Amino acid sequence: MRSAIRKHGFLAGVVLLILVADQLSKRWVVSHVRLGESWNPLPLLQPLVSLTYVTNTGVAFGLFPAWGDLFVGVAILAVAGILAYYLRLFLGLWVVELSLGLVVAGAIGNLLDRLTYGHVVDFVDFKVWPVFNVADSAIVIGMAILVCYLWRHQDRSG
Repeated sequence: MRSAIRKHGFLAGVVLLILVADQLSKRWVVSHVRLGESWNPLPLLQPLVSLTYVTNTGVAFGLFPAWGDLFVGVAILAVAGILAYYLRLFLGLWVVELSLGLVVAGAIGNLLDRLTYGHVVDFVDFKVWPVFNVADSAIVIGMAILVCYLWRHQDRSG
């Protein structure tokens, strides 16, 4: 048990940290901002970024809103697949663990929203981009890190 914690503790820590940040931020928005309204603690930043509470039953950018139930299954399969891949091919590389931890945490965070609310809670509004959340950011950053790592690793082996 202790060696498993030592072996997989970094990944578990990333997942836990991002999942807590995601769920706490969403719960705060749901309880303090009305659906469809924006709030900005720093009015100076309002032209650039606000907290805007919106919901999303679809995937990224609100695509396929009627397929919300399907995305529950997809998220479960994605998390299970990533964890199975990680456990089978454990490399002990912190950058891979970080990237996979971010993706898993993001997928679980949005899955919890779908199971709790029936939709995903989004609130980060940069005005020029669709509204998103911490989980969405974790997925995008995790995938970007993984792609960069794999691209760089491929260059060295070829």
